[in-house]
Amino acid sequence: MWITLYIALYLSSICIYAASVLKSDKCQLQGHFRLNGMYQDGDVILGGLFQVHFFTVLPHLSFKTVPDPPYCEKFDMEIFQQAQTMAFAIDEINKNPILLPNITLGYHLYDNCVRLGMAFRAAMSLISGTEKSFSNLNCTGPSPVVGIVGDPSSTPSIAISSVLGLFRVPIVSYYATCSCLSDRKKYPSFFRTIPSDAFQVRAMVQILRHFGWTWVGLIYSDDDYGIYAAQSFHQEMQLFGHCVAFSEILPHENNLRDIQHITGVIEASTARVVVVFSTSSFLLPLMEEVVLQNMTGRQWIASEAWATTPVYHTPRLLPYLGGTLGIAVRRGKIQGLHDFLLHIHPSNEPRNNMLRIFWENMFGCSFETGGTVEDGEQVKNMCTGQEDLSITNTPYTDVSGLRAAYNVYKAVYALAHALHDLMQCEEGRGPFNGNTCADITRLKPWQLVHYLQKVNFTTGFGDHVSFDKNGDALAIYDVLNWQPSSDGSIRIYTVGVVNEGATTGMVLTLDEDAIYWNFEPKKPPRSVCSERCPPGTRRATRKGLPVCCFDCLPCGDGDISNTTDAIECITCPDEFWSSPDNDQCVPKEVEFLSYEEPLGISLTTASLLGTCISGLVMIVFAHHRNTPIVRANNSELSFLLLLSLKMCFLCVLLFIGQPQLWTCQLRHAVFGISFVLCISSILVKTMVVIAVFKASRPEGKSAMKWFGAVQQRCTVLLLTALQVVICAVWLSTASPTPHKNNQYTRSKIVYECAIGSVAGFSMLLAYIGLLAAVSFLLAFLARNLPDNFNEAKFITFSMLIFCAVWIAFVPAYVSSPGKYAVAVEIFAILASSFGLLVAIFAPKCYIILLHPERNTKNAIMGRETTNK
Repeated sequence: MWITLYIALYLSSICIYAASVLKSDKCQLQGHFRLNGMYQDGDVILGGLFQVHFFTVLPHLSFKTVPDPPYCEKFDMEIFQQAQTMAFAIDEINKNPILLPNITLGYHLYDNCVRLGMAFRAAMSLISGTEKSFSNLNCTGPSPVVGIVGDPSSTPSIAISSVLGLFRVPIVSYYATCSCLSDRKKYPSFFRTIPSDAFQVRAMVQILRHFGWTWVGLIYSDDDYGIYAAQSFHQEMQLFGHCVAFSEILPHENNLRDIQHITGVIEASTARVVVVFSTSSFLLPLMEEVVLQNMTGRQWIASEAWATTPVYHTPRLLPYLGGTLGIAVRRGKIQGLHDFLLHIHPSNEPRNNMLRIFWENMFGCSFETGGTVEDGEQVKNMCTGQEDLSITNTPYTDVSGLRAAYNVYKAVYALAHALHDLMQCEEGRGPFNGNTCADITRLKPWQLVHYLQKVNFTTGFGDHVSFDKNGDALAIYDVLNWQPSSDGSIRIYTVGVVNEGATTGMVLTLDEDAIYWNFEPKKPPRSVCSERCPPGTRRATRKGLPVCCFDCLPCGDGDISNTTDAIECITCPDEFWSSPDNDQCVPKEVEFLSYEEPLGISLTTASLLGTCISGLVMIVFAHHRNTPIVRANNSELSFLLLLSLKMCFLCVLLFIGQPQLWTCQLRHAVFGISFVLCISSILVKTMVVIAVFKASRPEGKSAMKWFGAVQQRCTVLLLTALQVVICAVWLSTASPTPHKNNQYTRSKIVYECAIGSVAGFSMLLAYIGLLAAVSFLLAFLARNLPDNFNEAKFITFSMLIFCAVWIAFVPAYVSSPGKYAVAVEIFAILASSFGLLVAIFAPKCYIILLHPERNTKNAIMGRETTNK
């Protein structure tokens, strides 16, 4: 609204001015602003705008007479030093034989009194001049100034640039930081030697990130500087996943209720760090309330607008603001400035009323023309009745912390270098239409803007000065820390630097040992909504709260997070599993029935034990092969049965250990053939028993001719050969192979033998089952045959055990996971083998070894004789 109003006033003045031209042969000034200023003539004039006074007093409006012009109060010595720095820089350039030779620079400097209206008046005076009239009937020609250094504030800079940008008048601000001024479409001729708020915000966020402060409060002033800085701050915080706990606006006026509301929000918040974008005039009422509320335990982060303001450096504020971290524009050194500041004299420059005001404020008396400056420090005969007035040891002569003044110095030199480059142009090689060059006597502002955009030089202090495409300078900030001094007040120390390079980006360098922390212990505070989630957990945002407020949930089995504050857990690859802490993927445990584990050792022992027992029985039978009990039970089939049982016991070893291709192929084949050989032998033994019984009867004398030794061997071989064929077809078509199975349990890999063909494995088992069933049936039918030692009973009992074991095996095998399925199969093999071995051979060995008197033909046949 203010910008629109001033543009309208400006255009109105142009209309009035144009109307007057039609009535006169001269261009006349239609009005005159009462402004405090400093002047120096030259071939080329530079303008300057400075905030030399704190306040503007507006006249009383009666709406009956023309109001008096506003006037300014409360002279600022430090800002006056900045104005004098511009005068010094121009004086230094004029003495430089290399820069702008044969050209003398002059200046017109005005005081804007920290008031938008005064700043706009001063800018219009600079661009239109203060001459009452000139005879150019077209009212055309170069403006009185070719460029302006200023304004230091963002809001006046926006208003002034909006108007002067229409005429492409170059403006180089030394303290306006609003990021909005980087918009080249709106402000095509605006430049600045101070970084914009966007860079300032990045620098402050770098400090927050360095100390891990992710949960911070934000306070900003209700002006362009504060509003645009707050917007950039929110965006930058979101970019790095940080959060603003609260965001409060400092009001224009000292409204106690608003100030108390802000302090209440700060006190209630869990954020220990508070970032403030504000000028000192906005912030002072809040700090007064902080003292009244005795609000300690907060880490303040100061923007450059108040980080160096001395009004806060009092012992009264030390308990609350001590330890404050802030950023400030680069501090520089200007050789010769101190002596220049000491040797000014208003009596020699009667036009410069700003000098007169300075002396009146310095010494508190009315100025009278005359006087001299002696020894660079003493001013005599300046004020009536006053002598030995010193201007040393004042903010005006303190050049130890040149920040804004150093930017003024760079702004003047930037304009001077642009003018110098403009003068070095060779006709026919110029940058403008037709390769023309600019004429310094008829210089157009946009021509200087072209050269200003390409300025590239280094100051005597060693800082590089150039502008990017938006007119912004490369960002460099000092990091400041407010520390207690010996007198109990606050003293500012530089503890680091934030520097932005064209290739390196924003780089923060801090001396943490030099930082003073206003906390116990003397360490940086923690300011987070939630503590960081360690590896092995993930962040789960709390509903309705910012992303910085979250819970840490452990990753599930098989998922990991190997970074801090992970958003999601990562699923491990198929052959990997999460570690106990869920922070890394480790190879899954490969599970198989091993020889080293207790179960494997037990089964191996049982297998070898069965093999040994079978061997001992064979030895016993071999040693007593001519005894009736061995001969009566078909010793050849008995030895074949014992051999097959040994094979059954030994095949167990193929099921134990890490599966290999050959073990997978052999284990079921050897198992199937061994058991078929075993059952076939039992089946033939049973058939021989039945044949012998029938041969003892008259009607069955021819039965034995079908069960001679050859027939017995052929029957066993034929039955076994059929199993061999089944195994051969199975292995040739769908051979079992080692397989890593992760379906049983996700945390382990079960290393097993895939059977390849379910049909092949089923036929193998079915064939064994068929032979066992037939053997059981025949033995059951022959169980009551008359004999003192009827082997059919033992075969019946052994086959009953065999069938029971394998019937129970099927559901147990299907329901057992992993290696335990293999253990179930081994147990079934061992149980059935031991059942056959014990049931068939234990009674015989008992008689042979313990009752040899019963191992006679008469004893064996005794029962039959008795029955007769």
